[in-house]
Amino acid sequence: MAVGGLAVDGGNIDGLGGRITLSVVIACVVAATSGLIFGYDLGISGGVTTMVPFLKKFFPSVLRKAAQAKTDLYCIYDSQVLTAFTSSLYLAGLPSSLLASRLAVAFGRRNMMLLGGCTFLAGAAINGGAANIAMLILGRILLGLGIGFTNQAAPLYLSEMAPPKWRGAFNTGFHFFLGTGVLCASCINFGTAKISWGWRLSLALAAAPATIMTLGTLLISDTPASLVERGKLAQAKQALLKVRGHDTDIEPELSELIKSSEVAKVAKEEPFVMIFERQYRPHLVMSIAIPLFQQLTGINIMTFYAPVLFQSVGFGSDSALAATILLGVVNLGSILVSMFVVDRCGRRFLLIQGGVQMFLCQVGAACVLAVTTGTSGTERIGKGYAILLLVLMCIYVAGFGWSWGPLCWLIPSEIFPMKIRPTGQSLSIAVLLTLTFVLSQTFLAMLCDFKYGIFLFFACWNAVMTIFVVLFLPETKGIPLDSMHVVWERHWYWRRFVNRESY
Repeated sequence: MAVGGLAVDGGNIDGLGGRITLSVVIACVVAATSGLIFGYDLGISGGVTTMVPFLKKFFPSVLRKAAQAKTDLYCIYDSQVLTAFTSSLYLAGLPSSLLASRLAVAFGRRNMMLLGGCTFLAGAAINGGAANIAMLILGRILLGLGIGFTNQAAPLYLSEMAPPKWRGAFNTGFHFFLGTGVLCASCINFGTAKISWGWRLSLALAAAPATIMTLGTLLISDTPASLVERGKLAQAKQALLKVRGHDTDIEPELSELIKSSEVAKVAKEEPFVMIFERQYRPHLVMSIAIPLFQQLTGINIMTFYAPVLFQSVGFGSDSALAATILLGVVNLGSILVSMFVVDRCGRRFLLIQGGVQMFLCQVGAACVLAVTTGTSGTERIGKGYAILLLVLMCIYVAGFGWSWGPLCWLIPSEIFPMKIRPTGQSLSIAVLLTLTFVLSQTFLAMLCDFKYGIFLFFACWNAVMTIFVVLFLPETKGIPLDSMHVVWERHWYWRRFVNRESY
């Protein structure tokens, strides 16, 4: 056993196999499409905020700053009102992600995805028809509420529905569709950038992925774990037979679900209080650290502001949007790699390798900008250096796409016992959205102040998170959810906190 790790072949623990059926594939694909709405928003925001008609209507001060003869290239887009347009969504998602834990217990994971899709649709409609900044922010708030519900429910649904042996691959599907949403948004921005009302089309088309996800969710059942949790044992048995196969002995898995549900019902404590107990200290640490570190890789900031960043260092408007599309293609390809290897190589290996790769690329990008634009920010980067910067960004995005990207959704959704699983997932999403809000609100000011040092800032965090994984994250591949206590009991540090009764 490596320090901080646990190599356990858990595919057959408690007699649970890894069979894949058509029903489980369909259910998980539909649930994973929830990632489309989050990804579309991540991709669309940065592109829209570089469109001249959009800026002229809502943020004319940004255009005036860009027109100044000797503007610091790093500071062109430093506008707190402009960043509020992007970040308001993630602030709104914070309360809905916390509320979703209670609603998911009472109404199920599937219904939370439905609620999130409908709320997101309303936000897309308001943004597309926005006449002033107030309407823009209101639309963003509704989008954020929808994302809070779906981001809490969908990863939970995938982890509970998927066969233990292939849980990583199925859960990674959420991030695959997230990446698909980012890429589609980048392509749409590229196509609408030259149209005077193109920004309206880009924002309104957020309704398309929301419609796909919402209609698809109507066709699937809730997870067996959620049905058992709500006392619907007959429906849970039918759902389990459907996704595991009618010729499969589902009794061991059903018994484990019923046992976990009974333990959860016996517990008198409030889940948001229980999660802070000593026996759940490892789970609490991971539910906070994993999403926090994922944001501190700098990826969402790069996704939001890639067009802004590329224009700031000298790319033309079309070139900046085209470079963003290339990053989206690389990201999507790397997520596919993760889907194929996450259940073979394990979570720890991918996180460590991805962290090292991102660290090296960010240091390289800082060096490129240091020798070209320097600290003055008045010199545009040359073509050769611009290509080198783009290559480094592509390698960086690839490292994120097969490591911290999908695993941030997977790990928190699989480590908690049933009685606090929705609460733990909600806490994880709340941390993620809070950090996303803080960083998206401050990134443009940081870019203005730190210059090329912004890459070194995130590089340092990549080094810290990689060391954290080496020391403290156990391997969870192939372990059934209700047998997850074994990875903590055998860990060199966390074994002092967790025991089987915790589950």
